[in-house]
Amino acid sequence: MAKCVAIIPARGGSKRIPKKNIKSFFGKPLIAYSIETALKSKLFEKVVVSTDDEEIANVAEKYGAEVLNRSKELADDFTGTGEVVAHALGIYPGYDYCCTIYATAPLLQVKYLQEGFEKLKKSDAINAFSATSMPFPIQRTFKLTEDGRCEMFTPEHYMSRSQDLEEAYQDAGQFYWEKLGKSSDEIMFGKDSLPIILPRHLVQDIDTMEDWKRAEMMYRVVNENSF
Repeated sequence: MAKCVAIIPARGGSKRIPKKNIKSFFGKPLIAYSIETALKSKLFEKVVVSTDDEEIANVAEKYGAEVLNRSKELADDFTGTGEVVAHALGIYPGYDYCCTIYATAPLLQVKYLQEGFEKLKKSDAINAFSATSMPFPIQRTFKLTEDGRCEMFTPEHYMSRSQDLEEAYQDAGQFYWEKLGKSSDEIMFGKDSLPIILPRHLVQDIDTMEDWKRAEMMYRVVNENSF
């Protein structure tokens, strides 16, 4: 029987949205949704919240997670998620699979966590992560020049029809499964990874208050029978 651990990195000190990880989202701290979904999935022996913040730790314990206190050195603006997860796995060894779940994923659903695990377990891939399709063909996108004008990334596709262009995908920023004990020199978005495709209406980064409001609207629509 494979042993799985969920790790939820959640540092304090969010600047654009103060106390973002524990800010109330439809009556519950935002991080509570990630914890509860992980627990409901029945996939994990432990659901661990790695944090440097006492308030976050208290909320995490209230909603059923185990808390791993990390140092300030592992909680600055330059510390990557990989370092935080590696630290946690050093404290909690002996697992076959690790799933990193972001604390800011109120739209996360159990079935996609389970799908990621099942597909990874049955394959020779090392990672499985949440992804979604791009809402507009990337071949038709452009950037702004220094003088505020337009410059297409691929001008040869200016006249191409959208339906003739290859679809592109992006990281959905919800979960990242890893098969432990395996090594790869590939990046996450490489040949050793399986993307688990989510519908776009379940994907929203929450970095600004505009993002937060959009996430609230999406959550309300998805869960309309609960209101």
